[in-house]
Amino acid sequence: MTQDEMKKAAGWAALEFVTPGSIVGVGTGSTVNHFIDALGSIKEQIKGAVSSSEASTVRLQELGIPVFDLNDINELDVYVDGADEIDGTMAMIKGGGAALTREKIVAAVASQFVCIVDGTKTVDVLGTFPLPVEVIPMAREYVARELTRLGGKPVYRQGVVTDNGNHILDVHGLRITEPKALESRINAIVGVVTNGLFANRGADALLIGTAEGVVRK
Repeated sequence: MTQDEMKKAAGWAALEFVTPGSIVGVGTGSTVNHFIDALGSIKEQIKGAVSSSEASTVRLQELGIPVFDLNDINELDVYVDGADEIDGTMAMIKGGGAALTREKIVAAVASQFVCIVDGTKTVDVLGTFPLPVEVIPMAREYVARELTRLGGKPVYRQGVVTDNGNHILDVHGLRITEPKALESRINAIVGVVTNGLFANRGADALLIGTAEGVVRK
């Protein structure tokens, strides 16, 4: 089974968390694209979706799934999204696709966060994947200096502007043993919009696509 087939298996398995008649929170990325395709197969059974990125919004609309503004929604039963890394405590690094801020906002509203990944994304300790930090453009160099003081090696992601009009710093060289504390510490730096640690609000359920099938945790 290829990596993409493992992603597809996890994406389609997430349909079991979708409640008929509900509005579904939808994340961003290659694994989520498979979930969006799966949602398209039951679009008559749901009211629609809330999307965490412009790219996912386009894909949803192309399949005829209504997309709602989060400001018009009081609650979401479930938010389904992928991760760049996830550890045994359900803490994640996200933001490889630069949609981390909107992803974190939608996740905050949802009653349940279902993470869908292929088997290569599970780790014992977070940090091999560089930690994305979304920053206000004028604060980029200041934030980079502060991240260096925390022991990281921030690299400006050239040519990338988020859906919110901001920049991304990818922080290399971290071994993240206390993800909740580090998430809060980085978010406290002036000029940081948010960072890609999803630890204070981690996943509630995990679907891992493997060569042997989908593992549920």
